[in-house]
Amino acid sequence: MTTTTITVADMVRRYADDIGFVAEESPAVDLDSLVDQLGVAADQYETAGITGHEDIAAAAVLLAEAGRAEDPAARDLLLKRADVLCWEIEDMTSEYRTMVGG
Repeated sequence: MTTTTITVADMVRRYADDIGFVAEESPAVDLDSLVDQLGVAADQYETAGITGHEDIAAAAVLLAEAGRAEDPAARDLLLKRADVLCWEIEDMTSEYRTMVGG
């Protein structure tokens, strides 16, 4: 069975634009910035009443842990779990854009 490896760069590439928009910042270019912006975006989604904000907050925690993980297998697992939690970011951001007129 082949498994797909998810890297920090993958996470930044996939989610930085949407999360940056919601956090009202330039898109993240590294893990620390993405983690910070995910926290802000989770709060923004919650304030807007958008379902899924808890998953985004949990993903920020997992990504922060991945950044500190010394064991590559543990890091891979944390990144995969965070990616699963982030799968609705595009839809959530679309809903947010509609609400704020962006």
